[in-house]
Amino acid sequence: KQSNAVKRKLQSPHGNPPLKRKRKPSINTFKKCATEADIREKGSSSQKSLPKKQLTDNRNESQKSKPFVKTSSLFRNNPDIPEIHRKAVQQVQENVFTTDSFSQLDLHPHLVSGRKAVCLETCFFGVQKQTIPVLLQGKDALVRSQTGSGKTLAYGIPLVQSLQGMESKIQRSDGPYALILVPTRELALQSFDTMQKLLKPFAWIVPGVLMGGEKRKSEKARLRKGINILISTPGRLVDHIKSTECIHFRRTQWLIIDEADRILDLGFEKDVAVILNALNAERETRQNVLLSATLTEGVTRLADISLNDPISISIADEIQKALKPASQTDRQASSSSNSMEQENFAVPEKLKQYVVMVPSKLRLVTLAAFILEKCKFEKHHKMIIFFSSCEQVEFHYELLLKVLSGGLETEQPERSSVSSACLQFLRLHGNMEQEERTEVFQEFLKSKTGILLCTDVAARGLDLPQVTWIVQYNAPASPAEYIHRIGRTARIGCHGNSLLVLAPSEAEYVSLLASHKINVSEIKMEKVLSSLMKDDRFRLHRPRSKKSSGTDPQEVRERATVLQTKFENYVHSSEGTVRWAKKALQSFLCAYTTYPRNLKHIFHIKSLHLGHVAKSFGLRDAPQNLTALPTAGSKKKTKPRPKRSDLLKKTHGKHRLVEILRSEYSSGMDTGVSKVKKKKKQRKPGT
Repeated sequence: KQSNAVKRKLQSPHGNPPLKRKRKPSINTFKKCATEADIREKGSSSQKSLPKKQLTDNRNESQKSKPFVKTSSLFRNNPDIPEIHRKAVQQVQENVFTTDSFSQLDLHPHLVSGRKAVCLETCFFGVQKQTIPVLLQGKDALVRSQTGSGKTLAYGIPLVQSLQGMESKIQRSDGPYALILVPTRELALQSFDTMQKLLKPFAWIVPGVLMGGEKRKSEKARLRKGINILISTPGRLVDHIKSTECIHFRRTQWLIIDEADRILDLGFEKDVAVILNALNAERETRQNVLLSATLTEGVTRLADISLNDPISISIADEIQKALKPASQTDRQASSSSNSMEQENFAVPEKLKQYVVMVPSKLRLVTLAAFILEKCKFEKHHKMIIFFSSCEQVEFHYELLLKVLSGGLETEQPERSSVSSACLQFLRLHGNMEQEERTEVFQEFLKSKTGILLCTDVAARGLDLPQVTWIVQYNAPASPAEYIHRIGRTARIGCHGNSLLVLAPSEAEYVSLLASHKINVSEIKMEKVLSSLMKDDRFRLHRPRSKKSSGTDPQEVRERATVLQTKFENYVHSSEGTVRWAKKALQSFLCAYTTYPRNLKHIFHIKSLHLGHVAKSFGLRDAPQNLTALPTAGSKKKTKPRPKRSDLLKKTHGKHRLVEILRSEYSSGMDTGVSKVKKKKKQRKPGT
């Protein structure tokens, strides 16, 4: 009876099922309720009772809805940026302009008109006022003046004045009457262009240029026809002295060495000695001029060799406004007292100098943000960015061109076309072919805006008009080099700005500049990065996100991370780009080890975090095999012959070992002996 009653209970439609059986069928319905509750509101009490597997599934679904950003924490584990404690120093200023005019000099009227064609100003520049009268008197001169002060015309005007006024009219076939030595090919082209403008009224005087990268055959043909004012780089001129028979210096009356300190820095001291010996062998008396923005030991040594009782002209020294003879005895006596005074460099008056402290990981993003701020959003700037190696120039040129100019923005063609129209990137370095170098130089010369990425090949003497910003992405090796780099802007009284990018470990470089009376103001890195708020390409698209108001520090960091991710995605898009990034990183590290000994406490390779530096080249991890990578400038070296012990280690099996030993100990005679033996064996049956 009891069993029947139980059966009836189970079968009755109105009766409830037993408690044990109640849980099993309701599990699925419970799960459905739980997932619905998760979707409606996060963190509800029902979520706690969910199984672990279901929780992970829900987390994955929520992560898919958020945008995924590949990054390795740009703003974590960075060194603290130190506060810059420096005293405000009084910078050395030069009077670039004077009230005197060219009409006061006894110059040929056509020369004055030619001078107006070169520069529209009718008044003297300070260096010209002091130099031109001295050179017109036929005296030697040692001229020291800031970059962009008109030194080319300071020697060009008296040179042309003396040559056009010679009693016997100059013939083209006479050969060179004047020799002008310059350190770089670009400066040679620029000086040649200036001379052509000055010589327009005097068509019988023929200028010419010799430089590396050009065809020797065409240069020899020009030398045979005749060049009266010869402008050349030292290396190519020595090449012609040794190999070209028609070159001679019998009538050479002028020797002008422009940017003398740079000529010595580039290792042309022996070439200059060869040129001086060739000149002295054919003609001892001539007028010599040495020009430089900085006065180093090498320049004074060169002055002792080449100049004869020169007049020393230093525009920066306010005390020594009057001209004074600078004989060897006077120079030796005053060298100890004036050594510190000579190290104070003159800076253009209208040049504003800035420095920004950036941790290694954030260098690339900060540079990109600065370029966007000045050249895209302000739109009227022309910028030069200096790097320490050719590989870095090539790598950053490709990277910035692809990422910032919209090369990767295939999804949004309208935006990319707007950005690419604003940003025009050019590159210039010593590993380029001469035709390409000349083309880039002329293009940047004529353009009103643009960004030129270059090495120090563009740091000396080049007069590039309308350059408003100089960015030194890698710090120069000396304050003198710093002066030459910033001298590409604020030329001849124009306004200009310069920015020096330093790592926190390099902060002491600012006080070093202050000791040379160079005053720099600090710009905060956060201010530079905030310009990314103006570009929606780097916005992190979130669902239900409010529009950004002002400069939210968190959003600035997010946008910087998005930009860094774009760089990294491009670098890691192929093996070739990763290889280029590693080469550029290696060349940066090699250049970092070449800082002079007196700056090693500021720029030491051990102070760099390799992983953080690799981040600034778009690499996600620090590369392991940097030494195995050849740089673009290095020549292919033949592999050294492996040692016998190394060969034995690599062998696998007895047969391989026998082959290696046979090849290692075999000589050229063995094959001949074996052939003789074979021939003898073949003869035996015949005999």
